[in-house]
Amino acid sequence: MASALPAVSELDAEALLEMTGNSEDLVIIDVRSAAEFESLHIRGSYNVPLPLLSEHTGTLAERLGGSVVLVCQSGVRAEQARGHLAGAGVERAMVLNGGVPAFAAAGGEVVRGAQRWSLERQVRMAAGTLVVAGLAGGRFVSPKVRFLAGGIGAGLAFSAATNTCAMGQVLAKMPWNKTAAEPTAQSAIGQLPASR
Repeated sequence: MASALPAVSELDAEALLEMTGNSEDLVIIDVRSAAEFESLHIRGSYNVPLPLLSEHTGTLAERLGGSVVLVCQSGVRAEQARGHLAGAGVERAMVLNGGVPAFAAAGGEVVRGAQRWSLERQVRMAAGTLVVAGLAGGRFVSPKVRFLAGGIGAGLAFSAATNTCAMGQVLAKMPWNKTAAEPTAQSAIGQLPASR
């Protein structure tokens, strides 16, 4: 697939700002959950949550042409999406460093909706709460409850080493992270402009 993007895999918010004004075939894909997308997204971006992208990478890759920029909250999920797309032949997709918040901070045009905690913030809260509960339970209930804190610590270390987050995947399925407009494969991929 031909692309006007430079042969790099990342770009900063200022570079994306410049691209949004100069590129007619720019496609910005937001791989966060529908709830996160609803609360804040780059104007003109398309929501294709990472699990959906992972499941339908081939179909999505057939649809993409030109400049592709992948965004999320910080860049982690977008980088995972870039890996999936590279495996399907979209080798020049780029990841926005700092995600949507960096683009908004740089003065980029964003759409704000109902405010929710980002998935990454929810993971930090859940992990912190479980560690404190494990330590307190180990002190006041049974020393064995401390294994909860150890298990969470081991899970976080594994998450960092593999650049994945099982806790984030579980939290994404919670009712407060769902919206009425949860995209299907057909609606998410069908909304993208056809490659030229």
